[in-house]
Amino acid sequence: MTKFVLVYHAPQTPAEATPPSPEEVQQMMGAWMQWAEKVGPGMVDFGTPLAGGVRVTPQGVTPSTNEVAGYTIIEAESADAALELAKVHPHLSMPGGCSIEVHEAQAVPGM
Repeated sequence: MTKFVLVYHAPQTPAEATPPSPEEVQQMMGAWMQWAEKVGPGMVDFGTPLAGGVRVTPQGVTPSTNEVAGYTIIEAESADAALELAKVHPHLSMPGGCSIEVHEAQAVPGM
C-alpha cells in the first residue's frame, strides 16, 4: 500500500460570516466520518483543520495565500484508488469552491 496526503483547500471564511449551527457542524462531521469509514483500515491520519498559515522563505515570513484548510493521510493500492476516495469526499460539497489535492508520499532514501 502507498501513502497519499490529501490537502484540503477552501476559501477563507470572512470574519463577518455567521458560524455554522451545532446541527450543521454535526451533519458535516457525520459526512466526514462516513467518508472515513469508506477509507477503512487505510486511514493513517484523519488529520485536522488548519488555519493561520505562513510562508517562510529566505526573504522572510509572510501570510500564506494557499488557503490550505486541512489534510488527511491515507493508504491506498494505487493513485487511482486514492483519487476515487477523494472524488467522493464531503469537503468537495462545502460552499465556496473547495478542492482537494492528492499527493503520493515518496520514500526517503536511506530511511
